[in-house]
Amino acid sequence: MKKYIVLILWIFILGACNITKKVPDGSYLLNKTDIKSDVRGMGSSTLKPYIRQKPNSSMILLGRVKLHMYNIPDDTSTWMNRLLLKYGEPPVLYNEQLAVISAEQIRLHLKNKGYLNAEVDTAVVKKDKKANVTYNVTGNEPHRIRTFTDTIHSADTTIYNILNRSKQLELMKEGDIFDLSVLEEGRERMTTILRNRGYYNFLKDNFYFIADTTVGINQVDVTLALNNPTDSTFHQQYHMGNVTVINGVDQTLLEDSTRHIPLDTIEYRGMRIISEKDRFLRPRAIYYNTFLRPGRLYADRVVERTYSSLNGMGPVNQTAINLTPVVRDDSAYIDTRITLFPGNQHYTQFGVDGTNSAGDLGVAGNVTYEHRNFLKGGETFRIQLNAAYEFITASDSLNLIDNSYYEYGAEVFLSIPQLLLPWLMKPLRDQPSASTEFSGGINYQNRPDYLRQFFNLSTRFQWASMEWRLQHMLEPIGVTYVRMPRTSERFRELYMSDDTPILRYSFEEQLIVRTAYSVTHTNYNRLGRRSMPAVPIRVRSGIEVAGWLPRIVTGLGGGEVNEDGYHTFFKSPYSEYVKGDFDISASYAFDDKNTLATHLAAGVAYPYGNSNVLPFEKRYFGGGANSVRGWSTRTLGPGTYSLDSKGSDFGRKIGDVKLDFSVEYRHKLTNLFELASFVDAGNIWTIRDYVEQPGGMFRWNSFYKELAVAYGLGLRLDLNFLLIRVDGGMKAHNPALAEGTRWTIFRPDFRRDFAFHFAIGYPF
Repeated sequence: MKKYIVLILWIFILGACNITKKVPDGSYLLNKTDIKSDVRGMGSSTLKPYIRQKPNSSMILLGRVKLHMYNIPDDTSTWMNRLLLKYGEPPVLYNEQLAVISAEQIRLHLKNKGYLNAEVDTAVVKKDKKANVTYNVTGNEPHRIRTFTDTIHSADTTIYNILNRSKQLELMKEGDIFDLSVLEEGRERMTTILRNRGYYNFLKDNFYFIADTTVGINQVDVTLALNNPTDSTFHQQYHMGNVTVINGVDQTLLEDSTRHIPLDTIEYRGMRIISEKDRFLRPRAIYYNTFLRPGRLYADRVVERTYSSLNGMGPVNQTAINLTPVVRDDSAYIDTRITLFPGNQHYTQFGVDGTNSAGDLGVAGNVTYEHRNFLKGGETFRIQLNAAYEFITASDSLNLIDNSYYEYGAEVFLSIPQLLLPWLMKPLRDQPSASTEFSGGINYQNRPDYLRQFFNLSTRFQWASMEWRLQHMLEPIGVTYVRMPRTSERFRELYMSDDTPILRYSFEEQLIVRTAYSVTHTNYNRLGRRSMPAVPIRVRSGIEVAGWLPRIVTGLGGGEVNEDGYHTFFKSPYSEYVKGDFDISASYAFDDKNTLATHLAAGVAYPYGNSNVLPFEKRYFGGGANSVRGWSTRTLGPGTYSLDSKGSDFGRKIGDVKLDFSVEYRHKLTNLFELASFVDAGNIWTIRDYVEQPGGMFRWNSFYKELAVAYGLGLRLDLNFLLIRVDGGMKAHNPALAEGTRWTIFRPDFRRDFAFHFAIGYPF
């Protein structure tokens, strides 16, 4: 096998020695294309897409592998030769005509960007049957705006008032470069606004520009004008007219007049809903997920909201919306016919997994049943049962009472596709992508050294604002109850003694009654029907408060104080804390292959009242595939804390303050593969000076010295529906080391400083 590998390597080396082997005499291999531009902001990466002929593809480190493959065989006599020719790449021969076209395309692009006097000179160097082409770009002085005016007021005062109030008529100002793309974007933006204000038939071509370049040296006067319809003085605004909903009716019943099966037709809040005797969806559910309602002003975004909300309902397989403009009583209307096609309403899934935890074998399984139209209102009801069993090697040091453990639990979930809010909050009911969710679960962990039980109850409201740029989540009440009815003596000595108060608190019985709210903002439409902004940004912030309801009850005398001095709610000590999180990420695409992405996340949690320490599940951890990637999950911090010499320290690698910052450069190698390089920084800290976590407390005058820094490379496999990511990170600054030795970038220890991560999706 080694002989064949060596032979293949020698073949590639020999092929590389004669890269022009199959270039005909009199022709030249297009070896290299380059662009030298003196125009600021328009360098090689910006102008290369306008080049009509590019050299053979090349791979990092390996060079032009496909060209070498094509050059190896001299004929098609063997299957290997045919295979190399099939997957190889013939030489790209320099074409003078394509070079001329490329130069003209570059010049036209510069002209559209305001450089009307731009020049592109093509220099070709031919040597050894290779051609190197350089496009020398001289922008010269750009044309700038002298005056920008409009005549829309005289053409249509209604349209003028709409655009003027939203400040859309100020597309350019004096001194701006005469950039046609800015005018085109403004035209599209104005059209979008008008189509969302009732102008159903309005097209962007109704706007046009008049440019006068003779007014001065490198100056231009621009006038924005409006074309009115040929059959009318003004553009027509439309309101919604009749709305008919075909509620899951078999289409043959509607089309075949010979089948006399009665259909149920009702009027519900102005909508005409046609159903079979056994209704597919209740009228109320249809109404609150349909935003095309009689009397409303037509808007494109309302159509999008209706599509999204109806298709988002579990039992709906597909939604068809037909819009018909009509004129009644000298008024313009849009009559709407919405057809709902039912999908599969029942879903069952079984799963079985084998597990291997530190050499201990086990098996885990789950069964899920889901009804996607539980109460005929598009409700999703789901029940899931799960169980796991693991064989553990006996160890006297742990005082095990048997040699296995098992875990089992159940979860019940109900989602209603509308907001069930009090009448005082009725305006929120018409929000898109709205849902009310209820969930409850119970889980038992039976291990040789303890039995731990989890009980969860939660209710949640979710909704989105116009164009889905704001998404809200409100959890009015969430309850988590954790108890440990059985523990072994050895376990109590290791984890629940007075010497380890943090760990003891993590495992003690506790009740968490919380309220949470979060909001996510993006500067782009999530439906993807409009172009993405130059810098897509996502901002998320949230707050969580726990203990306020039990505190009110105990304050009114409804609770007791236990022997440890803690207030109890239903005889259980409850947690009190407030927690806030902020997260922002932005990305900038240099071109279709290169992107710079950044991310900042910060969080603070503060225990008070009935709590000295936050519940274990609510504290932050550092390191991992989505944090500082030079550290494995839950191995970073807090602060400078480190007790690695005592082995695993999982229970103390947690904190109350978190800061993460990342910069990542992504380069697409192919449609499937993407290479990334990154730098991460961050850490976690405690809000108080806990004895068990020395060096972990956050201090304003020193926290920046305790930031962990990592760098690394990543490879991603983009399958469109799924992105598989592997990252390798190296520690550059390790705050757990002694001062003076923390910078390890110049003296790395691979076993100590490297961390490998496998994950699904981008880190941010």
